Amino acid sequence: MSCPICQKPPIEAYRPFCCKRCADLDLAKWLSGAYSVPINGADEDDLPEDPSVSPEPQRH
Repeated sequence: MSCPICQKPPIEAYRPFCCKRCADLDLAKWLSGAYSVPINGADEDDLPEDPSVSPEPQRH
């Protein structure tokens, strides 16, 4: 497996990256929203009509 940013061989201390710079670049992409994890199976029916309204918390 190679570094996902620059394709160089990884270094154990920064695995799967080759250096701190590539690890930081990857983190910056996550924080900026360049990467995202898709939501599978979410139905629009499950979402509230008004996004400012949150469902009532339920007691257990």
